[in-house]
Amino acid sequence: MKARVRHHVNPLRSQFHARRLATVPLPPGEVEVELGCADARFLFERAPAHPKTTFVGLEIRAALVAQVNREARELGLGNLRAQFAHVNVDLDALFDDERLARVYINFPDPWFKRRHHKRRLMSPELIACLHRKIRPGGELFFQSDVWELALDALATVEEQPERFANIAGPWSFVRDNPFGARSLREVRCEARGLRIWRLRYRRLAD
Repeated sequence: MKARVRHHVNPLRSQFHARRLATVPLPPGEVEVELGCADARFLFERAPAHPKTTFVGLEIRAALVAQVNREARELGLGNLRAQFAHVNVDLDALFDDERLARVYINFPDPWFKRRHHKRRLMSPELIACLHRKIRPGGELFFQSDVWELALDALATVEEQPERFANIAGPWSFVRDNPFGARSLREVRCEARGLRIWRLRYRRLAD
């Protein structure tokens, strides 16, 4: 049975800043992480095709974390797990530096009101953290159907050119999702003919 959960959670609530999580135990091999995985449809499509890769979905809604882990067990996907986390608080502690092969950010909450922009996931601090966690040559992939949010994400990464190189060229979006998996939001946007704005970056060496 699917969990009924809130669509949005205020990431600035003090309860998310009052504790620190331990490093996620990982087997040898490649690791791919989705930030804000929700029901993890994207990872459920990707994990069976890459059984030697470990997939971790970070999610701030505990009910969804439990749901994803239960479904992964039922499907026998030992290489997929969800982890409860506040990305902007916990990411640095969850993974060793240069441990991740890819990080995905699929359709994060737009927080449209100007006074709520500080709640958005993409920030200079997050990009600096991702540069530490992604290995040299690894990738960062972002997508959204909200133009303003996508443009804000583009500017956030482009303003740190020493950390990530835009695979499509500076200040450019990529047309397609090349990873053979789609989030639920992506499926719904494509069904409605909505434009999706995608970014793909390669992590530069120090």
